[in-house]
Amino acid sequence: MKRVVKSWCLAVAVFAGGVAHAADPEGFPAYVETLKKEALEQGISERAVTRAFEGARFYQRAVSADRNQPEFTITLDTYLPRAVPDWKVRQGIEKYNEHRELLEEIGEKYGVQPRFIVALWGVETNYGSYTGNFSVVSALATMAYEGRREEFFKRQLMQALQIIDAGHIEPAQMRGSWAGAMGQTQFMPSSFLAYAVDYDQDGKIDIWNSQGDVFASAANYLASVGWDNTKTWGRQVRLPENFDTELAGRNNKRSLAEWQALGVRRYDGGDLPTRDIEAGLVIPDDKDGRVYLSYHNWDVLMDWNRSNYFVVVVGHLADRIMMGR
Repeated sequence: MKRVVKSWCLAVAVFAGGVAHAADPEGFPAYVETLKKEALEQGISERAVTRAFEGARFYQRAVSADRNQPEFTITLDTYLPRAVPDWKVRQGIEKYNEHRELLEEIGEKYGVQPRFIVALWGVETNYGSYTGNFSVVSALATMAYEGRREEFFKRQLMQALQIIDAGHIEPAQMRGSWAGAMGQTQFMPSSFLAYAVDYDQDGKIDIWNSQGDVFASAANYLASVGWDNTKTWGRQVRLPENFDTELAGRNNKRSLAEWQALGVRRYDGGDLPTRDIEAGLVIPDDKDGRVYLSYHNWDVLMDWNRSNYFVVVVGHLADRIMMGR
């Protein structure tokens, strides 16, 4: 069975209702005035509000991107080689070695294996080479005005204004995706406020330019939601004939010994590890496609992005970086 996969850009955005205004962009300036008033009422300084909204514009491209997120009819067997091509692996190994001292220092501090920091960096922004060129304030204001998820995007906008007000970034430099995901980690403003770190201690949290802040922010996110650096993310496995797929499910945990007794084996046919680890069984496509045992860190990566495909891409890239460095 093939899987229809939608772009995971807005996996975190929850539908909140509202009336779409996209057909009437001429009303956007008036809507911006209401956003300014609300921001002031929430205690954001007048200076920050004025500077943040200077030159604010309606992004029709953002609305179109949201309404027409691409869907692909694929399986992991066809998708994974595209998402993790050899050149991305080679670049990941190079980046790991280039920043090894900093990555290992941060990995030790936060309890996160550096290869996963690099893999997330590679998946989110191709190692920082593409972070988006939309004004975050304008993009979030546009999406709030469009109306289908107004409360979500308005809340993100107010949090973006808090970041500007705190002096972490100049408004003109706060660039990101059409959905407002920012910097080399592609954090939404809410994630920035919750997890971003001033690792280089220069008084600003800069996930756009400071490698220390970028790596530490990603590591802090994972650590804060429960990362276990004594284990990996999961492993690809083989199922026996006539396996009961009703046993599958990320939350249907069993010990590796129990999965072994049910006939589950490593992908190469060998026995499963003998470690005392609880794992779920994830079948992203169907039992004739790729099948994985999902460890606790799989669940943590799902907190970052609620897509099994995303987790497999990050985990696969991390594994290949580990093998090649």
